[in-house]
Amino acid sequence: MAMTLDGKLVVAISSRALFDFEEENEVFEQGDDRAYMALQLQRLDIPAKPGVAFSLVKKLLAFNADPVAGAAPNPVEVVVLSRNDPVSGMRVFRSAQHYGLAIERGSFTRGQPPWRYLKPLHANLFLSTHLSDVRAALDAGVPAAQVYPRSVHASDSHPAEVRIAFDGDAVLFSDEAERVYQTQGLQAFQQHEIEKAALPLPDGPFKPLLFALQRLQQAGTPAMRIRTALVTARSAPAHERAIRTLMNWNIEVDEAMFLGGLAKGEFLREFEPDFFFDDQTGHIESAARHVPAGHVASGVRNNPP
Repeated sequence: MAMTLDGKLVVAISSRALFDFEEENEVFEQGDDRAYMALQLQRLDIPAKPGVAFSLVKKLLAFNADPVAGAAPNPVEVVVLSRNDPVSGMRVFRSAQHYGLAIERGSFTRGQPPWRYLKPLHANLFLSTHLSDVRAALDAGVPAAQVYPRSVHASDSHPAEVRIAFDGDAVLFSDEAERVYQTQGLQAFQQHEIEKAALPLPDGPFKPLLFALQRLQQAGTPAMRIRTALVTARSAPAHERAIRTLMNWNIEVDEAMFLGGLAKGEFLREFEPDFFFDDQTGHIESAARHVPAGHVASGVRNNPP
């Protein structure tokens, strides 16, 4: 009987999102992929330093270590999906082994877009440094974000919690309300949300990931838990529709921050997430000075009419 990843939380990640390959990438960007391959082979036995999404991956894989009685074994699968060549892929796997990351699967495409393998993997999340791959993944219906390699790495203050923060509009929710704001202004946006407070917002690209995280949390492990936060530029009275939408979905978040346009970075610094997702590059740049952050290239701000 063939192996299957059905029912698992599947995270697909590029090698530069998982490990710090920025120095090697400078060689690759010069257009000489053979020099890059030679450098990676030369460094085969030197573990790469952790990258921006390393903490998120390490903590999610910890759910496989000590499941509760009766739970399905190994509920999390992490797969490397990389534009690296197969030779460089050897260093990726060796680095993962060095850090005790149980990563067994990977696809290395030597410069070709790897996102097309997301569907066979049934991926719940794709993290990559390549914006074009992220856009293609989102178009294919897979939650995806462009990792900012220069983001601050996650704090080690919460070793028993996976902490993830999400923006609302165009991330968890659709960009319906954001379009009103963009075309008609703040006052019209607030009135629109008051009038539709009891009407759930349509699904955004990251709703499936939030569902998958909730299933993982409910399956449980004595050693790890998930803590989530909604961090949004909304403010009262527009907050109510966001909360009611989550209630309608039967999803709970642990924290909700309605910041009314304040910069998100310092609030995220206090929450200390392992990763933060937002559709606006300005918010990501603010966040990346404090926490690991990724750009969700969806919605009207990223795809103007």
